[in-house]
Amino acid sequence: MDELDGRVAIVTGAGRGLGREHARLLAAHGVRVVVNDLGVDPDGAGTDEGPADDVVAEIRDAGGEAIPSYDDVADWEGAHRVVDAAIRAFGDLDIVVNNAGILRDSTIVNMSEDDFDDVIRVHLKGHAATTKWAASFWREQHKLGADRRRNLVHTSSTSGLYANPGQSNYGAAKSAIATFNQIAAHELEQYGVVSNCVVPGARTRLTMASPGLPEIMEEPADGFDIWDPANASPLVAYLAGRSCPFSGETFYVQGGTVRRLEPWSLVGTSIEQATRWDVADLAEAMRAFEGAPATR
Repeated sequence: MDELDGRVAIVTGAGRGLGREHARLLAAHGVRVVVNDLGVDPDGAGTDEGPADDVVAEIRDAGGEAIPSYDDVADWEGAHRVVDAAIRAFGDLDIVVNNAGILRDSTIVNMSEDDFDDVIRVHLKGHAATTKWAASFWREQHKLGADRRRNLVHTSSTSGLYANPGQSNYGAAKSAIATFNQIAAHELEQYGVVSNCVVPGARTRLTMASPGLPEIMEEPADGFDIWDPANASPLVAYLAGRSCPFSGETFYVQGGTVRRLEPWSLVGTSIEQATRWDVADLAEAMRAFEGAPATR
């Protein structure tokens, strides 16, 4: 695939699940890959270099090029080291696939400060920090005359976009990532960067830890497995291509289905007057919105 051959990519959270499939498919199309993974448990505990090493070995055994990275991308300097590792090993960086994440579900009233902070940190800051250092490199390369396409692919979730109860930390982070994607698209366009976001419907360690989902996402005995995480990877590869025409977009992918999501938009008519509202008058006027569709 000429769109990808010879490019250099970082894939975060690439030791298992979605990230593993993204890294393997990119490598199969000639991309040189930094396989970044701390090897943590689904809740973020522990570390293990094995998952990243295993994916690198798979890629190399298949004839591809890859190196492991065990840095924490939610640490500002850790993310910097990941970007530097790609440049040192392969001489450049074209693609960043932000995918790393953890899960600590709880209702709002039972949420601990650490559980809220840690989930926001890994998902949202993990996206932002890696993007910051990649974008800084791309800006410098652009100033030096390197006129080439660079690609960001971020990972959101229906838990954030459709407000899944019990996941106020995870959902808030994932919703914020979709907005971060749009901002990155606007800011980095001048350096030849496109930024897009994927919302995968897939069976992973995180989704299988959510009540009710293991029964829904059970692997079929035969036929097409719509929940296989590998189904999301062709979309990621497409959005990482040299000629990707999209930027600032968010796409849902499940099985063989891809759908484009619209960003926040004004709905229906407005209520207006030429002066500041009196509360009682506003209460009466607000009845115009009572028949609007529910937000869930």
